[in-house]
Amino acid sequence: MQQEYNEVIDNTHKDFTHNWVSSSRFIWFCQVFVIIAFVLGGCYSLYTHRYKGKPEVNVPENTLYNPKYK
Repeated sequence: MQQEYNEVIDNTHKDFTHNWVSSSRFIWFCQVFVIIAFVLGGCYSLYTHRYKGKPEVNVPENTLYNPKYK
């Protein structure tokens, strides 16, 4: 007695491509994740390349506002 099962399982309500609610929610979460990743990456880049302060520069005396000549 061989039984043949011809039952078709309907998975269209669970499939990503057939359910626009699930797919749009997934795409929205992906967009939010990408935006947050870009913002955090930009903040980290700005933090690592920040201005470290006023450096000590040796300025020749003849180029000052009131120059001093020898």
